[in-house]
Amino acid sequence: VQLQASGGGLVQAGGSLRLSCAASGFTFADFHKGWFRQAPGKEREGVSCISSSDGSTYYADSVKGRFSISVDNAKNMVYLQMNNLKPEDTAVYYCAVAYGSSWPPQLWEYSYWGQGTQVTVSS
Repeated sequence: VQLQASGGGLVQAGGSLRLSCAASGFTFADFHKGWFRQAPGKEREGVSCISSSDGSTYYADSVKGRFSISVDNAKNMVYLQMNNLKPEDTAVYYCAVAYGSSWPPQLWEYSYWGQGTQVTVSS
């Protein structure tokens, strides 16, 4: 099982980034997919997730209207489009998947995690 996140980088406030997460080694379509982030000295927080059953999405209040999650099950990929980035979005971003969980899945229900990709937003 492997999840590989990519697409992070340094961007100015107001800019955009698109994160990608490539999955392998399991039946990707059967799992809910989520993005999390963790800033230095802070707890990991859920950013967004998308349901495996009907494509329902969830967004944290802090990113609503700016971030968009999408999935391509044929390619085993999940994406996070981030627009109008703010300095407070600076964090390491992780992709993860959850199987047979509640909706939206709780942090502890995510069974597989990617390695993280750094996003830095300068003011």
